[in-house]
Amino acid sequence: MKKLFRQTVGISVTGALAISLVACGGNSDQEPKSSGAPGSEASAPKPELRTLQGWMKDDYNRYPVAKLLEERTGYKVQYDMLPQDNPQEKLNLLIASSESYDAITTSGVSTYKAMYSDYAKRGALVDLGPLIDKYGPNIKAAISQESLDAVKIDGKIYAIPSKTLSNVASSFMIRQDWLDKLGLKMPTTTEEFVNVLKAFKEQDPGGNKDKNIPFSIWGNSPIEVNLAGAFGLSSTWNDVGGKLLPRALDPSYKDFLVYMNDLFKQGLLDKEFVVNKYATVSEKFTSGKVGVMPVDWGSVPALADALAKNVPGAKMAYIPAMKGPQGKMGLPVPTGFDRLTFIPKAAKHPEDAIKWINAKLEPDTFRLMTIGEENKHFTYKNGAYTPILPIFTDERNVANNFMSGSDEKNYPSYWQARVRKDQRLFDAYAFLNIQEPANTRIPDPIGMSPYLAVYAKNNESLNAMLNDQTVKFIAGAEPISNLDAFIAKYKAAGGDASYKEVNDWYATLKK
Repeated sequence: MKKLFRQTVGISVTGALAISLVACGGNSDQEPKSSGAPGSEASAPKPELRTLQGWMKDDYNRYPVAKLLEERTGYKVQYDMLPQDNPQEKLNLLIASSESYDAITTSGVSTYKAMYSDYAKRGALVDLGPLIDKYGPNIKAAISQESLDAVKIDGKIYAIPSKTLSNVASSFMIRQDWLDKLGLKMPTTTEEFVNVLKAFKEQDPGGNKDKNIPFSIWGNSPIEVNLAGAFGLSSTWNDVGGKLLPRALDPSYKDFLVYMNDLFKQGLLDKEFVVNKYATVSEKFTSGKVGVMPVDWGSVPALADALAKNVPGAKMAYIPAMKGPQGKMGLPVPTGFDRLTFIPKAAKHPEDAIKWINAKLEPDTFRLMTIGEENKHFTYKNGAYTPILPIFTDERNVANNFMSGSDEKNYPSYWQARVRKDQRLFDAYAFLNIQEPANTRIPDPIGMSPYLAVYAKNNESLNAMLNDQTVKFIAGAEPISNLDAFIAKYKAAGGDASYKEVNDWYATLKK
C-alpha cells in the first residue's frame, strides 16, 4: 500500500508566501464569492471547477472516476496535480500567486498541516464554516465533529479533512519453518524472543552455519514496532501518568535501550543494522539468512514470492504483539488525516466547490466513487467487500485520490476491498487488525491534535536526533550512561518547549 502523497523534506512554508498574499483576498473573514445571482441558483448552469490534487501516475481527467463524478454531481471539473518532485515548493508558489483553483487537496502529514495552518493564518483560505452550514449536509453527516474540530485554525474551519485509516501497518515477521525445525513456539514475551533468537544463532535452522542473522532492522528506524510497544513506546508520544511524553523523555526508553544493546552484544541483532536500509534487510531475509525482520503487511506478497523463489518450502508468519518486562505491549495505530481539502481565497466558485464536495459525500455517490458498482467492481457477502479483478484495479485502484473528505463510518469497510486483491495481503492485514486482540492496537495520541506550531517546528529535528542517538546507544558507540546528557541536549533543542505545548493541548481534552 503506497502512500497517497510523497512525504518530502520540509521547506519553508513562509518563503514563497512572503512574495505577497495581498491578492489572496486580505482578511480571512472576507465573505466568499457567490457563484450566481440571488434567486438564480435553480436555473443557473453549474460552472466548471478547477482543482489541484496530489501527484499520481494516472491522468485524473481521463480516469473513470472523473466521469462518474461529473455525472453524479453535475459539475465538470478540470483536475491539475502537483509535481512528483518538490510539490510543497510548487504549492507555495501557486498560493502566493493567487492561482484561481476552486479546491486544493494535499496530504495531511505534518508538513502539509503546517502549510495549511500558515495559509489560513495569512488570510489565503476561505472560512468554510458558513458554507458547510449552508450547503454541506452530507459533509456534516459523513465527517465527525472531532475531525472538523481538529482542522480548526483560530476556531474556524478552513479545510475538509479525510481521516486516515486507523490500521496497524507492521510487526515482526519470523521464519515459521525455523521455529518448526527447532521445535520452538512462537514468542509472546520479550524474554521468549531472546531465547528464540539464541536458538536461531546457535542451532543453525537456516543451514547458514555461522552466517545466520537471528534478527535484523535498519539504521534509520531503530525503535521498531512490537519491541517498542513492549516497553510502552508504541507511538512517538505516549501517555505516561496522564501526560504525553516523547520517547526520549519516557522512563521506559532506557529499559528499551538496555534490552536492544544486550541483543547487539550477544550477536542476536544484525551487526550491520547501523548501515542497513530496508532493501538490504529484505534481501537478507528473502535469501534465507535472517530469522526475524519488521515487515509492513503491504509488502507481504512480494516478500513471500522472493522467499519462496530463493528458499523453496520456507514459511513465514507474524509474531503477535509481545509483552515486555512490565506487561506492556502494543502496535502503533496512526490517527489524524490522510488528506486535507481547502479552498483558496482566489477561488472563483467557492460555494460551488462546497456543493461539489457535498455531492461527492452523498452516500451512494461516495461508495460508487471509492469501490464502484456491486457485481461489476466488487461483490458483497457476509459484510465483506471483495474486488472483481481486473476491472476494480483498472477503474478504482486510485479512486481514493478523488476524495475530499470521507464517509468515516463506512469507508474503512469499503477500503478493505483493496486488500482483498491478494489473499496473502488480506491475511497479513487481518492478522494485525482483526485477529490480534483490540488492546494490542494503540492509537497515536497526538495524531488528532490541531496544528501545534512549536511541535511542528521541532518534531522533525528532534526525531532525527533521537534516532541517531538510539543507534549509537544500541550499537555501543556511546554508553547508555550518557543518556542523561542526551536528554538534557534534547530538551534544550526544543524538547521542553514541545512538551509544554503538546501537554497544554492534551489537558484541554480532559476538561
